[in-house]
Amino acid sequence: MPFGATILDAEGLHLTADEKALFREAAPFGFILFARNIDSADQVRRLCDALRTAAGHDCLITIDQEGGRVQRLRSPLARDWKPALDHVNAASDPVRAMYLRARLIAAELYALGIDSNCAPLVDIAGAGTHPFLRNRCYGETVAEVTARARACAQGHLDGGVVPVMKHIPGHGRSSMDSHHDLPHVSAPAEQLRAADFAAFAALRELPMAMTAHLVYDAFDSRPATLSPVMLEVIRQEIGYDGLVMTDDISMKALWTADATAQGDGAEMTAGKIARASLDAGCDVALFCNASLAERADVVAAAGVMSASAQRRAEAALACRQPPVALDTGAAEAELSALMGGQQVYG
Repeated sequence: MPFGATILDAEGLHLTADEKALFREAAPFGFILFARNIDSADQVRRLCDALRTAAGHDCLITIDQEGGRVQRLRSPLARDWKPALDHVNAASDPVRAMYLRARLIAAELYALGIDSNCAPLVDIAGAGTHPFLRNRCYGETVAEVTARARACAQGHLDGGVVPVMKHIPGHGRSSMDSHHDLPHVSAPAEQLRAADFAAFAALRELPMAMTAHLVYDAFDSRPATLSPVMLEVIRQEIGYDGLVMTDDISMKALWTADATAQGDGAEMTAGKIARASLDAGCDVALFCNASLAERADVVAAAGVMSASAQRRAEAALACRQPPVALDTGAAEAELSALMGGQQVYG
């Protein structure tokens, strides 16, 4: 039976009866957790069990646990990490430091029943990168970012956690925050291919990727998430055949784009945006922070995964392997040494 073409969220620490009913109907590919869903270790494990029971299959449960300001788990359930760019800049061996950081994060997630993380970032930091993103990046060159992102992904996989690279095909040139505005990237196609796209191409074997809500003016007037042109770039030029999930479709960037496309006075709905993202070529729509009625609208509009999306989804789920043995104390000591005795955590 195909999965629902959605990744959804829950309102609180426990599922309501109405949420259970919706999730049973939707059979979503997965769920994403936020800080509002987290209280104690036992509570998180119970919530993960309840989500999988409601979905009717061993679905993926992901989270944003990058470190720095973007991490939903905090002490005492998880280490409070420095922002990624600060982390690599302080390390004598940035690649190994990113691996150890990711391996320890994966252990924290796996212990709670969370089997995916929305990391690594494969966006390249530049002089104009918006502050909401810049210190979340891993470097300023293709070589730096790809080596560090690959290490981060492997650390997650070794910990039994599926990595989601983001934001394909590259968010680093954005000078706006797509949570609030629709950014345009005016760089020529040749520059994008040589840098932003090249970083993702180097990591095309990773199982999952999240889209960027950016317009690449050299290719299309629509943001990548809603653009068949950009999805073709992702699939053909970048050569990515893993599962493509949207970034959160409730973000203002897409609502601005949808309003422009439909014309003044057109009624926008999350369901229409979900459908547009899937029609463009995304495999699954991520929808967060909305009412039950809006979530139901997205579920109905998204329907079930296409055959190609189902194939990619099953391949991503198959990456969930038992963790490689970890000596936590040794990993922490090695990471501390790589950081030259500086404070490792935030």
